[in-house]
Amino acid sequence: MLEHDELAAAYALERRETPQVRMNFVVSLDGAATLDGRSGGLGDAEDQRVMSVLREAADVLLVGAGTVRAEGYGGVGLPLAVVSGSLDIDPGHQVFTGTDAARYVITHAGSPAARREALAGIAEVLVCGEGAIDLEAALAALAERGHTQVLCEGGPRLFGELVAVGLVDELCLSLSPVLVGGDAGRILQGASEQLRRMQLVHALQGETLLFLRYARATPVE
Repeated sequence: MLEHDELAAAYALERRETPQVRMNFVVSLDGAATLDGRSGGLGDAEDQRVMSVLREAADVLLVGAGTVRAEGYGGVGLPLAVVSGSLDIDPGHQVFTGTDAARYVITHAGSPAARREALAGIAEVLVCGEGAIDLEAALAALAERGHTQVLCEGGPRLFGELVAVGLVDELCLSLSPVLVGGDAGRILQGASEQLRRMQLVHALQGETLLFLRYARATPVE
């Protein structure tokens, strides 16, 4: 069994003063990102321990609104930013309750003004971009608030949007020894088809899952 201290050392972040985005996903052997619409069914207690270690190392958790609706995120004691262009999220949702940790909603100027106003009562609304969310501006806004180390837990479309503009520094991937089938989506959606090279930092063998840490490959001079 992988213990907390071993995991903390393996996933330690360097250069904390430099803004970085780390992704965390669990995936089946056949590439499914979810089981019955949620990621939790693919992991185990050890995967939950890895997730906790990654959250401990982060300054803020970045999550798409769809993932919040699917997974809940109630009571997470880490500053959390919900990304949503439509702001289709209830101000009474559990993500905004049960903790004193900061809550942010990241959107754009074209989002519904009434929804922005309603959410402003329970979170700090960051307007980043005009007709679409400017993720680079969003990360800069979070860094201005002291959140340089960003952990993103998806969903796949947010991952794709971050990849498309070159903002992903690391991918932490838990490989689950199961086959799912069906029509479950992949961990990355929406980015154009092209090679984006990553380099392996470590591979840790858990009791059942394989825990992989990749960093964005340094271009060859």
